[in-house]
Amino acid sequence: MSEVLSDEGEPGPSGRDLTTGSISRHMVRLSGFLMLAMISHNIASLIETFYIGMVGTNELAAISFTFPVVMTLQSMSMGLAVGAGSVAARTVGGGDMQKVRRLITHCVIMATGLAVVIAVTAYFFLSPIFGLLGASAEVLPLVIAYMSIWLIGMPVFAMESVGMTLMRAYGDAVTPGYLSAAGALLQIVIAPFFIFGIGFFPELGLAGAAVGFVIARSITFLLFTYVFVFRDKMLLLDLAGFSQSVREILHVGLPAMAANLIMPVSMGVTTRLLAGHGTAVVAGFGVAMRIEFMAIMMIFAVSMSISPIVGQNWGAKLYDRVKTVMRSADIFVMAWGVFSYLLLIVFGSFFVGLINNDPHVVEAAYNYLLIGPLAVGAMGVTFNATHCFNALGKPMPPLIISLLRMVVVNIPLILLGNYLWGYMGIFAGTVVTTIVLAVVARRWVNHTIDRRVDRTVSAGLGRAEAGVS
Repeated sequence: MSEVLSDEGEPGPSGRDLTTGSISRHMVRLSGFLMLAMISHNIASLIETFYIGMVGTNELAAISFTFPVVMTLQSMSMGLAVGAGSVAARTVGGGDMQKVRRLITHCVIMATGLAVVIAVTAYFFLSPIFGLLGASAEVLPLVIAYMSIWLIGMPVFAMESVGMTLMRAYGDAVTPGYLSAAGALLQIVIAPFFIFGIGFFPELGLAGAAVGFVIARSITFLLFTYVFVFRDKMLLLDLAGFSQSVREILHVGLPAMAANLIMPVSMGVTTRLLAGHGTAVVAGFGVAMRIEFMAIMMIFAVSMSISPIVGQNWGAKLYDRVKTVMRSADIFVMAWGVFSYLLLIVFGSFFVGLINNDPHVVEAAYNYLLIGPLAVGAMGVTFNATHCFNALGKPMPPLIISLLRMVVVNIPLILLGNYLWGYMGIFAGTVVTTIVLAVVARRWVNHTIDRRVDRTVSAGLGRAEAGVS
């Protein structure tokens, strides 16, 4: 493999140097392969939901209850990846490839250890966690059976996800896309054998979906290990400088982890409120969220693709390119938000009907799709700002924005909405929250970039005047 930079720091021939060339072309390349990963993952998720919907409504509600918990567990490991990716991208821009390898090695070690501890700890608290979320007596055993198996695969999935995030940080957009697609395809093929008991396999129902996930991701992990360790040679058998790497990664990683945790906690509160309106509403919400994610994944791809571009250009002190990246990304996600909302309004009920035909589930899901996707564009603006801040090595603004979202704005609004208009009010409160925070996030990140540009210009003028005198 050709590296981004040679060990001496010179740009390599791989085309992974993001500090030169067309910004739009870099964004299309990075987000395009990221889209491949997300499309494949979401298709696998939708097909899994279809499988589970064939088993029953309680099973569909059970998988919906797992969303906030799964997101919470994954967010902890991914926070470390965000920290390492931020440092790595800026280091690539600065030209020190050996340090990049060292940071990546240490991050993988940290993330794997953390994932094992989280999985073991979570196993002993599944019943109280999902009881707190409002899972009924019929649904709770199904959730616990699913999660008990899913947690076995969590460390492997965490290591794989963190590694792929780091690949993108040093400019490799292609491999993570292909590996994610392979994992999703394996999950689609393997899961029904265990869900429905095809052939000599046992019929496990919802738990079979977890078995399919673990097997598919374990196979993908073997492919990832070959690429990451043997082809790219991105891991070092050296712990020298581990404490320094830990400090640099955690500077961004801890606040990113905390910010990542706030969203699933907020979703947990939402799920708890929706549980008060019945199992069908929770199931409908879960179905609608998976459909909406088909629209959201585009803005995820764009916002995640800007991280390595911003990081490398910030490290190279090319601030005008950073401003261009942010402006282009914001325009795109807003346009995509309008398009996706219109699409879901027209075809939303059709998509829901493909997954489940329970009239109460269909009604709740389509009611969400009438309101929730209004915030897709605003969500993209917030994601852009968050990934930009993390790429700049400034993790506190995303954390503050996330805290504002949950504590100050979202929870009061959804409580008020629930009181006044029932579960439709919960959906509306979430939309208003997202729009308000998007305005705050965009103004904040633009101010941060402009301030750095102004300081650079002032410093340049100062040096010029000193030279003249």
